[in-house]
Amino acid sequence: MPRILITAFEPYDRWSENSSWLTLVEFTKDLEPRAKVTTRLYPVDYSLVRERLERDLAANYDYALHLGQSPGSAEVQLEAIGLNVGGHHEGDTESFHTLVADGPLAYRSALPLEKWAGVLRDADIPARVSHYAGTYLCNATLYLSHYFADRHGWRTQTTFVHVPIDPCQAAHQKEVIPCLPVTISAQALRLVVAELTRHAQLRDLELA
Repeated sequence: MPRILITAFEPYDRWSENSSWLTLVEFTKDLEPRAKVTTRLYPVDYSLVRERLERDLAANYDYALHLGQSPGSAEVQLEAIGLNVGGHHEGDTESFHTLVADGPLAYRSALPLEKWAGVLRDADIPARVSHYAGTYLCNATLYLSHYFADRHGWRTQTTFVHVPIDPCQAAHQKEVIPCLPVTISAQALRLVVAELTRHAQLRDLELA
């Protein structure tokens, strides 16, 4: 039975709710019975996320799935690459910093993201693989998750999943914003976890 860490973020800026957490709450209503899932809610703060992420990953999970909100998107995005760079505003280059001074430029998820995107689309859930998770906490979480596992020799394999905002969030905005019900985002997460259980079984067979 694979052990999976799933994280989400607290609300930030103008958002009174975060669709990543709404999705995770909905997901827990019907858990995959063949996986042991641990959930965490992270604050929107670089230093606190870094500290809590390393502490959580020390449990040496098989997999880590990190969720984040993606306003402006109407599809689930499976993030493949985490960059060694962080900044609050992409137009403000002076705010950018290196996440890890001696770390590699980037990490790429070894998980079969293209296959998973196809599984989601076959279930009529809009999904794609993305190769750019931005430069803020979503990217930092993806990068640091790989970095900590690499540095400490943990077995954890990682990806980041961006989910759209929920219609209840979009309804309170002045402009029209693409959205997707968290019930659908949660179903996408269940399908990904089901794929992870199969991935774990294949990995165990290869190691046997």
